[in-house]
Amino acid sequence: MSFSVAGKTAIVTGAANGIGLAIARQFAENEANVVFADMDEDGLALAVGNIGEEGGNIRSFAGDLRQKLNIANLLSVTIDAFERVDILINAARQVAPTDPFDADDTTVEMLMEQNVLASLRLSQLVARRMIKQDADGDARGGSIINLSSTAGQITHPDLLGYSIAAAAMNQMTRSLALTLAQKKIRVNAIAFGSVLSASLQRRLKDEGHLRDAIEEGTPLGRVAEAAEIADAAQFLASEGSGFITGQVLTVDGGRTLLDPVRTEAH
Repeated sequence: MSFSVAGKTAIVTGAANGIGLAIARQFAENEANVVFADMDEDGLALAVGNIGEEGGNIRSFAGDLRQKLNIANLLSVTIDAFERVDILINAARQVAPTDPFDADDTTVEMLMEQNVLASLRLSQLVARRMIKQDADGDARGGSIINLSSTAGQITHPDLLGYSIAAAAMNQMTRSLALTLAQKKIRVNAIAFGSVLSASLQRRLKDEGHLRDAIEEGTPLGRVAEAAEIADAAQFLASEGSGFITGQVLTVDGGRTLLDPVRTEAH
């Protein structure tokens, strides 16, 4: 059984920092061709620069993927550089509190557009390219992996919009998996709990009690590292998971077993 991604071409969105960066970096270090994509142009340049000069098996793309033209341009950059795409990691996401009683709060719409609809449009475009590759005689299929959250199963009242978006991402994963199965394209998601991302690190500095609350609400008693989500993504992208599709892999240290509504998911 192989968990290798060597020689495959992957697009990773949200790759300027946090979990997306950890995934993109790990894939590149394991000899995949990787396109780092993010709307944060400065952060993206820093991320790619820290790994090495752009070239070889790394490219970068800066653009807002809520815009359809940027989605098309991202795929064009990938094909121009590496001639194909085998893996898509939809890691671009935002977390924002929602006021459930404010009818003018547009947070839900923003989170659906950023976390779900942009990923859906990119997945559809990349899937068409994967199908074309197969029709041209290269029957490798492909793997699409969506980053979701345990907030799609359990929630904190302040995270109404984020929870709705996470649940929609899970259902999108299952629907695409069924649609694309005959084309040898697998679609899965990773629903994670508290991960030491850039945003959570900032919150832990300002809210000293938060780490204790998270650890108390997690059976394994700690916050996950971003590299642990990257390991799960590599498993789902590899031939080692070749008979797995339409699944939401929960990586949360056992947190959803306790259903701790009092503790936010990050």
